[in-house]
This record gives sequence, structure tokens and C-alpha cells, in this order.
Amino acid sequence: MPLPIDPSMATMGAEWQLPGVSGVGSDVPGAAGAGESAGGQGFGDMLANQVQNLQGLQSDAAQQSTALATGQAADPSQVVMAVERARLGMQLASQIRTKLVEAQQDVFHTQV
Repeated sequence: MPLPIDPSMATMGAEWQLPGVSGVGSDVPGAAGAGESAGGQGFGDMLANQVQNLQGLQSDAAQQSTALATGQAADPSQVVMAVERARLGMQLASQIRTKLVEAQQDVFHTQV
């Protein structure tokens, strides 16, 4: 016996619409194209910005570490915090890369 369809589980209402995202059945005026946000920034641009941010964290940590080693740093705890931010950012980037590679492998192994 099939289960009855519950109309409260519908995902077509306005509360389910994401601002700036168009899709099938989307009637949001001025919505950006698929893959781009309202600001016109796509996934690739966002990813490039985050890699640049990570590079900034790495270079800031290196500069502060050099300043600490040469005796120019006034607060060693700030140096430790900068190095830790860079380390955590690198771990996050590594985990995201691993998940993306796994997802790509799953797509390639999917039988059509």
C-alpha cells in the first residue's frame, strides 16, 4: 500500500527559495544564473579567494615567526595564534581537497 503524500513536506514555497539562485520553478525576479551568487561570483571565484586568504594566513604566520626569531615581536602569543590559524586553515583546505577528490572518484565510478 503506497504512503499518502503529505502536502506539508512540499519544497516549492517561498521559504525554500535561496536568494540569488534560479532553478526549475523559480520565479524570483533578478535571480542570477545557476552556479553564480547574486554578486556574480561563481564557485571557482570563491574557491580562488579562499586559497588567496589561506596564502595570506601562511605568509602572515611566516612573517610573525621571523619577527619572533629575530626578537622584533612584542607579543609571542600573537605569533602562536597566527601560526595556529595558518595550521588550521591548511588542515581545513586539505580536508576539503580530500572530500572533493573522493566525490570526483565517486562520480567517475558511477555506472550510467
